[in-house]
Amino acid sequence: MHRSAKRLASLLTCAAVPVLLVAGCSGSDSDSAGAASSSASSSSSSAPSPTVAPAKYKTLPNPCTAFSKDTLEKMLPKVKDASGDQGKSTDNAAHGTCSWNSSDEKGVDGTQFRWLDIGYQRYDSDPGVGSAEKRATDFYTKQIADAKASKGAKKLAEVKTAGTGDEATAITYDVKKEGNDFKNTTIVARASNIVVTINYNGAGLAGADTPKGADLLKQAQAAAKEAVAAATNPKTKS
Repeated sequence: MHRSAKRLASLLTCAAVPVLLVAGCSGSDSDSAGAASSSASSSSSSAPSPTVAPAKYKTLPNPCTAFSKDTLEKMLPKVKDASGDQGKSTDNAAHGTCSWNSSDEKGVDGTQFRWLDIGYQRYDSDPGVGSAEKRATDFYTKQIADAKASKGAKKLAEVKTAGTGDEATAITYDVKKEGNDFKNTTIVARASNIVVTINYNGAGLAGADTPKGADLLKQAQAAAKEAVAAATNPKTKS
């Protein structure tokens, strides 16, 4: 079961050094030196500081409230704790995670297992490293690459997901774990400076039928739209 919530941060620095040419027709050498120093200081102080567009979204929702009760009931029929298991974060305005699992026991027909988790990542603008949107776009790309590199993944496919933030991609694949066949869907969505990553997988245990990957994908895509909406409603905007 893939859980991903990784940061990408790179540090770029640049310095602008003004070039000054001073010419004098009269006066002492000390006067010329003083004029050059004054002009250089004036030029340096007037040089504009590097600027980047401000972050569009300033906060994040509680990740455990990203999905409605109806959504959780559909994705996790026998959820153990509907309130979810919230991960620890040193900055809830920048990062948050939550997870749920469900075991629907059907007696001699086995058990249907489901796992769902969500990760929010928000970026601020910084002249040293770039705009909030660029930083989020870089992280979005990295999350997709990580999903594609999932260990043991088979029948991997990439599916564009429309109508979810500014861009969204679903990665589906099969993986065998402890003798059971799991169907996995990871959806990564970006809305300006926020990236949402959802992992949803299921398996038929103890003889139960393996769930259909197409069904899991459809449910995960609907959940991703809901999670993006939770992060981008007017209350979270600057």
